[in-house]
Amino acid sequence: MNVRAAAAQVIYQVVDKGQSLSQALPAAQKQVAPRDQALLQEICYGILRWLPRLESIARALMEKPLTGKQRVFHHLILVGLYQLAYMRIPAHAAVGETVNATKELRKPQLRGLINAVLRNYQRNQETLDAEAVSHDAGKYGHPGWLLKLLKESFGDNWEAGVEANNSRAPMWLRVNRRHHSRDSYLELLEEAGIEAEIHPQATDALKLSKPCDVNMLPGFADGWVSVQDAAAQLSVEYLDPQENELILDCCAAPGGKTAHILERQPTAEVVAIDADEQRLSRVYDNLKRLKLEAHVVCGDAREPAKWWKGGQFDRILLDAPCSATGVIRRHPDIKWLRRAEDIAALAALQSEILDAMWQQLKTGGTLVYATCSVTQQENAEQMKAFLTRTPDAELRLGETDKPGRQIMPGELDMDGFYYAVLYKKQA
Repeated sequence: MNVRAAAAQVIYQVVDKGQSLSQALPAAQKQVAPRDQALLQEICYGILRWLPRLESIARALMEKPLTGKQRVFHHLILVGLYQLAYMRIPAHAAVGETVNATKELRKPQLRGLINAVLRNYQRNQETLDAEAVSHDAGKYGHPGWLLKLLKESFGDNWEAGVEANNSRAPMWLRVNRRHHSRDSYLELLEEAGIEAEIHPQATDALKLSKPCDVNMLPGFADGWVSVQDAAAQLSVEYLDPQENELILDCCAAPGGKTAHILERQPTAEVVAIDADEQRLSRVYDNLKRLKLEAHVVCGDAREPAKWWKGGQFDRILLDAPCSATGVIRRHPDIKWLRRAEDIAALAALQSEILDAMWQQLKTGGTLVYATCSVTQQENAEQMKAFLTRTPDAELRLGETDKPGRQIMPGELDMDGFYYAVLYKKQA
């Protein structure tokens, strides 16, 4: 399939139909030549990073909007604009291939319109680009409600947070210490001509200087290493699993943290639970590749009596459902799929799960609460409210007025994450 046509269809599915990029993009990549898969990803990610700018330019260049069955051609115009504005593809190739995509999208009569819009942009690019950044949404590539939220979360550093959101995420690896130490695996990478560096806090983490295909990584198929952001790896640092403990990974899919617990502590008995049966398939896949075993359960974390008949857990990792506002650089569609009103609903859900999980924790046990969010409502405020209503909970990370640790996107080149460590004392 023409890669520009595929990109237009992906953006249409995300922006107009509300499908996540992680669903729409892999399906489209199967329809294009292997050599075009990276180009397809670059175009889709780029458009979603800078959607308001590109929309502004498109509106200025068109007499009337494309609607109904022609909406995919509006997104094809965005595909052409993104190439001309941000990519090193020669302009004649960007325009020509984008125009040719009309054939595959079965509307060749729109060739003239697509060509005219893109040529007009070339002639007036400087003026149109200036107009496209004259408003905050275009300048920062974020909707207004999210900019407001980020200002509340980041304070004076909000622009740095926005810049991190709009950057390309690095490729972090988690070394499986059942096979190699981090340092010995770093040597294997060097021998393979792959540059990497260590993380100062996540003791199994290595950051590649340049992303690469996982099949180029020494021993990937044999489970020597996995791809996982360093911020997510910190969950096991804070959980600190010990020998022979019964440990629950709550909201476990896709299974990276479950695997990390077992890599770190092979004698632990780990239960992995998630409400999404489809996503649990990835937990099984990860465990199979790494040759690890866990008790995997599909169930609602708010109702543990329906899926767990065993005893209380020594440790619980609760990676709560959240707004994912800390991982926008990896999932730029979050900016356009998430809504302001989602935050309160998610905070309420997190509160229910947190209370239910606390009852499953032994006295003397540890619960790590985690989100990949940067909102106060889901993180520090959530934790303050929990500590107020839970007399046997003792905070072990942060201060009472500032509980937990908020990692901002880009901090030590990590994703945005929040952690709180709770100890269950005698009531």
